[in-house]
Amino acid sequence: MQVMQPHFSVLPFEIESSWQKALEEELKKSYLLELAVFLEKERAQGAQIYPPKNLVFNALWNTPFDQVKVVIIGQDPYHGQGQAHGLSFSVPEGITQPPSLKNIFKELSDDLGVSPPSHGCLLHWAKQGVLLLNATLTVRKGEPMSHEGRGWEQFTDAVVKALLMQKRPLVFILWGRWAQKKWEHFKSLQDPNLHLVLTAAHPSPYSANQGFFGCRHFSKTNQWLEKHHLTPIDWKIV
Repeated sequence: MQVMQPHFSVLPFEIESSWQKALEEELKKSYLLELAVFLEKERAQGAQIYPPKNLVFNALWNTPFDQVKVVIIGQDPYHGQGQAHGLSFSVPEGITQPPSLKNIFKELSDDLGVSPPSHGCLLHWAKQGVLLLNATLTVRKGEPMSHEGRGWEQFTDAVVKALLMQKRPLVFILWGRWAQKKWEHFKSLQDPNLHLVLTAAHPSPYSANQGFFGCRHFSKTNQWLEKHHLTPIDWKIV
């Protein structure tokens, strides 16, 4: 008699359906179950994990697989209370803008004349096809990179690879050496006719003057999208 195996996702949270399909094979891998167990153990021991459970995959929920036009790769979530909500570089409305985000808005203003917004929520970008992807999707309160090497990097590598395999025009924005180092994993999949890869220094106050300011990545992105007959991004924060 055949025994029916239970069907379940090894991820600790549900992900958006188009990503579920695109990452179907990746979701079967055992490292994700180990990651889920690690996260539950952290919480059971009283650790505060950011972002909240329901926002860990916020980037994927708000930018479905077939709607991605631009990918901005961050490192790991903000580790201060209330800051992280699953979108790289973004903070919820009502939360003070971190210094890096303020510098992003300064460059946006210099590049496209967009006035700096009153808040730091980048959801408007995500809804237009800008995947705001951190390489590591969770962090312990007050401990940056505390969940590095636990499996998230392999998962987010799979996200980027799935996008590259679509063979359609995409822009990848890499701010800082860390994001650029991660990109080394994908160079063999890059098609210069389909993929624009923009690199600059990180927008952190420690490095923004070393090549981030003046990079004009926002206008360059839109020029590339228009060249490929795609709707440009409205970078204005609403």
